[in-house]
Amino acid sequence: MNEASRQGWSVRVALRCAAFAERWFPDAYVFAAVGVLLIAAVAIGFGAAPAQVATRFGEGYWSLIPFTMQMAFVVIGGYVVATAPVVARLIDRLARVPRSGRGAVCFVALLSMLSSLLSWGFSLVFAGLLVRELARRRELDMDYRAAGAAAYLGLGAVWAMGLSSSAAQLQANPASMPPGLLQITGVLPFTQTLFLWQSIMLTAVLVLASLLVCWFTAPVGNAARTAADFDALPAADPAPAAPAPRRPGEWLEHSPLLVLLLSLLGFGWLWQEFTSKPVVAAIANLNTYNFLFLSLGLLMHWRLRSFLDAVARAVPAVTGVLIQFPLYGGMAQLMTHAAGADGIALSHRLSQVFVQVASHDTFAAVMGVYSAVLGFFVPSGGGKWIIEAPYVMQAANELHFHLGWTVQIYNAAEALPNLINPFWMLPLLGILGLRARDLVGFTFLQLLVHVPLVLGLLWLLGETLAYLPPVLP
Repeated sequence: MNEASRQGWSVRVALRCAAFAERWFPDAYVFAAVGVLLIAAVAIGFGAAPAQVATRFGEGYWSLIPFTMQMAFVVIGGYVVATAPVVARLIDRLARVPRSGRGAVCFVALLSMLSSLLSWGFSLVFAGLLVRELARRRELDMDYRAAGAAAYLGLGAVWAMGLSSSAAQLQANPASMPPGLLQITGVLPFTQTLFLWQSIMLTAVLVLASLLVCWFTAPVGNAARTAADFDALPAADPAPAAPAPRRPGEWLEHSPLLVLLLSLLGFGWLWQEFTSKPVVAAIANLNTYNFLFLSLGLLMHWRLRSFLDAVARAVPAVTGVLIQFPLYGGMAQLMTHAAGADGIALSHRLSQVFVQVASHDTFAAVMGVYSAVLGFFVPSGGGKWIIEAPYVMQAANELHFHLGWTVQIYNAAEALPNLINPFWMLPLLGILGLRARDLVGFTFLQLLVHVPLVLGLLWLLGETLAYLPPVLP
């Protein structure tokens, strides 16, 4: 009997899924290109002129450039902080905790999910670097693929139930809301969305379920493929100390003087930003969030040369983001603006299909399926809520469904396609030196568990909430 046959049935299923994904799952860029062509074909099938489809694709191609740069800086800022000497020492200590390869996979999953409730960007980088550090422990026999999939669970399972939720942040800040949406929903504070006991229970159940899947599907023994099998074993010192200055022009790079002066300016602005606004409103601004992480990273590295070296090491992790996000910009434009013969775009056509068939009792399930399906084709990190919210929340009002829970339905369901969509995997893949196909076999099993669990809990917990009319400012 070989090693694979001695594994439990759940591990055998995971290994088969991983083998299938490694053989058949395309590169992330191919995945995005096929998605664009598929949506273009569907739009033409509904009567959109080919010239219009091409125009919309070209218009959308560069539409995500600001967001692309923000996402790149999320990765760079998270990487810089996570590789700062103090955090690197923390990761080194955390990497000593697990006593087995299977335990290491679950440990990564837990830290990834908990940290994602505060910041999905930091979670992705922090968990990825933790996996790299654990991979140096040869005695663990940790499956590198399963550990990488575990590091992705923060973004693939619960991130939108935490403070990074764009939809919840938007609904709590009337100044950021489009006027039309404000008249439909009013202001929804976190007490009606993220901090509902139903939301906390849903998050806790998802964390527990994800850990159980990790435990029962992580390969052990000879069936485990380590980082060495992928030629991705990290160097002994991932953050080497910068050499001493060799010429006068290098003195400022190795002196803390510039770091201190820049930190005074940066943290001075951050102090004004956080004292003049509610904390959750300030941190909801992605530019402020990135500025905070870069400022922290600069100060924690203490020397400009160390900071710049960390940025240089972070850049390879964002190459996939830079080249792939334009395709998703074109895809989103096709979904929302390539109107068919009846003048209706694909995104609105989808909304009509799902919203019109819903009743009060089925709204949670229908909305959950809709959000998950559309999120697979237009992964937005919550940004598409601005497009969907007006007609979705209007339907919730008409059906007398709890508006805050409608936001949470969107949040929980939107995370589901992340488990198999390589769009958000790109930064983590750059850190680990893996491809999407290496992780998808394991995240697909998480998806099989999460779909019925999430949809069932969204419906069940939604039944415990009574409708509250919108509170207009």
